[in-house]
Amino acid sequence: MSISDPTQASVVPPVDHRAAVAAETARFVAALRGADLSTAVPSCPDWTLADLVRHTGSVQRWFSVLLRSRIQEPPRTREVDLRLPEREDGYPDWLAESATVAAEAFAATDPDLPMWAWGVDQHARFWARRMLFETLLHRADAELALGLTPAIDRSLAVDGIDEFLVNLPFATFFAPKVADLRGPDRTIRFRTTDGDESWLVRLRPDGFGLEEAGAAADTADATVRGTAADLLLLVYGRLPYRAQALAHEGDEDLLTHWFAHSAF
Repeated sequence: MSISDPTQASVVPPVDHRAAVAAETARFVAALRGADLSTAVPSCPDWTLADLVRHTGSVQRWFSVLLRSRIQEPPRTREVDLRLPEREDGYPDWLAESATVAAEAFAATDPDLPMWAWGVDQHARFWARRMLFETLLHRADAELALGLTPAIDRSLAVDGIDEFLVNLPFATFFAPKVADLRGPDRTIRFRTTDGDESWLVRLRPDGFGLEEAGAAADTADATVRGTAADLLLLVYGRLPYRAQALAHEGDEDLLTHWFAHSAF
């Protein structure tokens, strides 16, 4: 499901999520070479780069197990043989190997295979798409921690915003604050400044969700504008909506409420 303007669909090329996982992991590994893995990661409070690597590689390996198992119901355990090296100086190579494990799982699994998923898309492709944005965001976290400016491909950013907003209503089991995203028919629009994509979220008394493409008027109770890359960092809580790179207008209380409860 995409709520980007359908008249602009040709502007953003389709994303090969499987290939992008490999590319984003390679960029992550490159950032780690020579880095002090005890470096704090401000965008992931209480984590170091070592924690970030362990988490990202573990997610890739766990999702790969789910793909190979063709799961049809919520998994009962997250136990995975991580093959984590004893020394942290082996972590970059281990993360690179995690992407290889994922690639092998992708190659053995039809992306259109019906599978259980915690989000909207109940197919194997859900897990490749989810793995991509776990990897991309944590690659950006690592670069930010190292004083670098993350470069995010625009097509990936557009797809990532869509993936986040489509699945967010189903994330309450690991992001409980999402359950408090309610309101008396209030709307928030996210609009790109480097393209014509637009997403409209409607908060209702019983929850929230995205409006279908073309179904919403141009106005919203609150709007945030920025490049696709900056909006992706915004929805994931890596940028505040008041950041200089972004522009916002409308109901400040609504925006404050949304961003206090939506990031995961």
